[in-house]
Amino acid sequence: MSTDLKNNNDLFLTNDPKSSFSESIKSIKTNLDFSSVNKEIKTILITSPEPGDGKSFVVANLALAYAMDNKRVLVIDCDLRRGRQHKIWGLTNFSTKGYSNLILNYNKKDLDIKKYIEPTRRKNLFLIPNGPTPPNPIELLSSSNNEKLLKDLSKMYDLLILDCPPVLGLSDTLILTKYSDANIVTISSKKTKLEALKEVKKNIEKANSSITGVIINKVNKKKSSYYGYY
Repeated sequence: MSTDLKNNNDLFLTNDPKSSFSESIKSIKTNLDFSSVNKEIKTILITSPEPGDGKSFVVANLALAYAMDNKRVLVIDCDLRRGRQHKIWGLTNFSTKGYSNLILNYNKKDLDIKKYIEPTRRKNLFLIPNGPTPPNPIELLSSSNNEKLLKDLSKMYDLLILDCPPVLGLSDTLILTKYSDANIVTISSKKTKLEALKEVKKNIEKANSSITGVIINKVNKKKSSYYGYY
């Protein structure tokens, strides 16, 4: 059972739709829409250099922005180690469901994919929580099961948004870039070092992909008109 979205401090678009942060999230959506003129964006990957940069927070609010625009959106918590999307949406991360279990079981003929997809209390917005932490996250994410799963899910929804682990120190996100149409990196104002962002860029390019844009999060609102921008 999901909780009242208005009681969740993570969901600015619900709690304070006219705030500067909410307006900046809508601007990010608009910029992504413009960037898809020549190529349809069906899957957006969002990551960060390190933990604590607010990528899950950005994922949830960007998903809300698209759902408010009458898009059917599926958020997939791809952070199999420390995923928190289920906490943001007030849902249970069942040990028998979740993204890790869905990948593992996707080759079974009697599998009902709908049992793994959780509706939120926001119209048009759905979630696949991360599920139990597997002993082999990289093997799961790079499996043929996952490739087929993501292709099939992209046919079921207008947009997939992948909440991915931080890039530095892990290879999980680099594996997933081959399935995404846009890669967004969330960084922290006055915390993220330029060298760290350069390292993220280099790692993503080594995976034969590229950064679509960077979101600066945790900007001091007293010194700026935005919490973050694209």
